[in-house]
Amino acid sequence: MSGRTVTSLSNPTVKAVRALHMRKARDETGLFVAEGLKNVTEGVETGHAPKILMYGPEAAKHPLLQRAIQATTQARGEVIEVNQDILAKVSRRDNPQAVVGVFPQVFRPLAEVAPGPAQCVVALHRVRDPGNLGTIVRTADAAGCGGVILVGECCDPYSVEAVRATMGSIFAVPLTQASEAEFTAWRAAWPGSVVGTLLSATVDHRAATYAKPALVLMGNEQQGLTPELAALCDVNVKIPMRGRADSLNLSVATGIMIYAATG
Repeated sequence: MSGRTVTSLSNPTVKAVRALHMRKARDETGLFVAEGLKNVTEGVETGHAPKILMYGPEAAKHPLLQRAIQATTQARGEVIEVNQDILAKVSRRDNPQAVVGVFPQVFRPLAEVAPGPAQCVVALHRVRDPGNLGTIVRTADAAGCGGVILVGECCDPYSVEAVRATMGSIFAVPLTQASEAEFTAWRAAWPGSVVGTLLSATVDHRAATYAKPALVLMGNEQQGLTPELAALCDVNVKIPMRGRADSLNLSVATGIMIYAATG
C-alpha cells in the first residue's frame, strides 16, 4: 500500500507543508508538522490520523510506515512518496527525517480540564521558548500528568521546534489555552493544591505539603510568576541554588516541581 510519487518542489502539497513552519499558516489551517517515523507512529497509535503523510523511499517498506499509510488512507488523507530534496525543504534540515506527517491541532477547552486519575496538571504562564515548552510537555507525559494549560500569550506548542522537543508526547498530553482571567476563574474550583515557585519563598520544594491533585503553576523564563498568579497559589516554594547559578532553565524547574508534587 503506497501513495503517489512527487518530485517537484513546486507541488502544491509540498508548498503547503513547508508553509506550516510559519505560525500564520498553522493558525489558518489548524495543522502542524510532526517529523520522523517515531513521532508519526505516536500520533497514529493515540488515534490521530495524518492529513498528509510524506515519506522517502528508504522508509517505504517499514511496517510502522505501512500502518501510518493505512491510517492516513482510512481518514482520507494524502499519502505521497518524495525524494530527499523535498524532505530537506519541508523539514528545513540538511539531514531530514525519512517520514513527515501533517496532523490537526487539538486543544481541550478549559472547562473540560479536570484531574481525573492524574495526580498533577501543569499550567505555564507566558512561556516563550518552544524548546522549553516541548520539553515540559514530554516531562508531563512521562510523569503521567493530566494536561498542560497555556495561560496568556505563550509560544506555539505546535511549532516545529516545540513538537520536536516533545518527542511524540504532543499527541499524548492534552493541551489547553486560557487567558489570565479565564484561568483565575477556573482555578477557584481546583480540588487540590495550586503550587508555584518564587525566589522570595522560604519553603524548600522538598519540604512542602502538596495536596493531590496538584496544579503546578510556572511563570515564564524571564520574570517567573507575576504577583497576581503567585497569589493564586496555595503553596509557593523555592528550589535551592547551591552553586553560582541563580536560576534554573524553565523546563528543568518545571520537571523538578512535577515530580515533587506527585512524589
